[in-house]
Amino acid sequence: MVETLTRRAFGQSVAAATALAGYGAPARAASEQKTLRFVAQSDLRVLDPIWTTAYITRNHGYMVFDSLFALDANFTPHPQMVGDYTVSEDKLVYDFTLRDGLLFHDGSPVSGIDCVASLKRWIARDSMGGTLAAVIDEMKPGASKGFSIKLKEPFALLIPALSKVSSIVPHVMPERLANTDPYTQVTEMIGSGPFKFVKEEFEPGNKVVYVKNADYVPRQEPPSWASGGKVVKVDRVEWLYVPDHATAAAALNAGEVDWWENPPLELVPVLAANPDIAIASADPLGVMTMVRFNHLNPPFDNPKMRQALMAVADQCDFMQTLAGDAENWQVCPSLFTCGTPMSNETDAEKLTGPRDFAKAKQLIAEAGYKGEKIVVLDAVDQPNPHAQAVVAADLLKKLGLNVEMVSADWGTVVTRRASKKPIDEGGWSIFGTGTVGADMLDPTGNNGLRSSGDTAWFGWPKDEQIEALRLQWMKATDLETRKHIAVELQKRAFETVPYIPTGMYRPKTAYRKTITGVIHAPAILMWNVEKA
Repeated sequence: MVETLTRRAFGQSVAAATALAGYGAPARAASEQKTLRFVAQSDLRVLDPIWTTAYITRNHGYMVFDSLFALDANFTPHPQMVGDYTVSEDKLVYDFTLRDGLLFHDGSPVSGIDCVASLKRWIARDSMGGTLAAVIDEMKPGASKGFSIKLKEPFALLIPALSKVSSIVPHVMPERLANTDPYTQVTEMIGSGPFKFVKEEFEPGNKVVYVKNADYVPRQEPPSWASGGKVVKVDRVEWLYVPDHATAAAALNAGEVDWWENPPLELVPVLAANPDIAIASADPLGVMTMVRFNHLNPPFDNPKMRQALMAVADQCDFMQTLAGDAENWQVCPSLFTCGTPMSNETDAEKLTGPRDFAKAKQLIAEAGYKGEKIVVLDAVDQPNPHAQAVVAADLLKKLGLNVEMVSADWGTVVTRRASKKPIDEGGWSIFGTGTVGADMLDPTGNNGLRSSGDTAWFGWPKDEQIEALRLQWMKATDLETRKHIAVELQKRAFETVPYIPTGMYRPKTAYRKTITGVIHAPAILMWNVEKA
């Protein structure tokens, strides 16, 4: 579990200046007033925001890249890079024109060619993008600042899809980068967003540096989530990787850092006792958590093995381990964000009924388990995946299975979970994670539900019935039909078990009160943030 910091130890944190010396704390100077120092959730190991759904990479993507559309806090799509667009009378052809002043960080203008190449790469990796592939007839650049999308049939979710606020966001890259194989990482960070990535100061495992993009032209609308004007009000942002929670808390208390993205919930009351620190909701919709299986490797290639773990998984155990007090979490036996339209409790007893170890052991016997090693990936620097891994591994051991916990930082887990290799060649069996509520509202964003085999999210489940239902949901034109399909999706998913929902919690973020203008959204967004 995470290290607990006592109030007495917290009060002695004046030593944070020396504790953070290894993280490159700058000398006190006037210029520091325009430097925002931010303790990020994890080490930034993957730079390509299309290659992974990891939120640390998503947040990095928002710094460097821009998107064609964006959602506001009311889930309404708004043009972002797009200046204007038209839709044909038959709803099949969308013509887009980019707004003026869009430049990549290398000085080249953003064109329709870049947009088309970027969308094609995004479509190959994203859950919603994969659905779009089935309804898009043609995408082509037009004039230098334009491009068009022709559909095979009307599809009302096209603009909402291009407005995704969380993973995977359809960021726009230069064509030469966007033409990179979608399953190969892009490492050159040239976007057209409000910040520039400083390659020379990038220190994996330590620090990421961004500077204000002086050539960026913000929109005129006020910011709301990822939409509106992205006005940068600091000169420089330093993301620090501080895996020791006591060190991070002490540094925030002493003013050596300005903002801590996601302090463990057990430390929040201690941080709140400092009158100079503000505590706020890190995500207005909360976070859905899960245990994710590798469907390619034994033993979880057998659905009965997945059903066995589901039979003994208790959301209360997962949530208490992760979030402590009940005010921080809730039981949520749904595939979709609880409290939102698609949420339902169909077959909820499979998660909320009495936990049944006898049934689980019978399922294991029926699956023909032969003692195969089960590798549980444990991200020790992230409270959420760490808690999921600890509880899951304990349950598997109680069932008499051969379990190995592999502990590493989240950046390493993010890299390893992309491997489809067998266990003895560096593969894996299970990892725990959390997904912001905005990504779990419906089948378009729920990457864990997608069951398209090799093109599915890490774990690669394959089920034609789920995929057919997902497509039906996206083509439905009324709310009641979509709700009915969501029920059928949950029924099927609780049979095939692409993952086990383990609850829903409400994370917090903490920052010095010298920081204003923080946008509270499903992603960390650093425009509009001002440091006094």
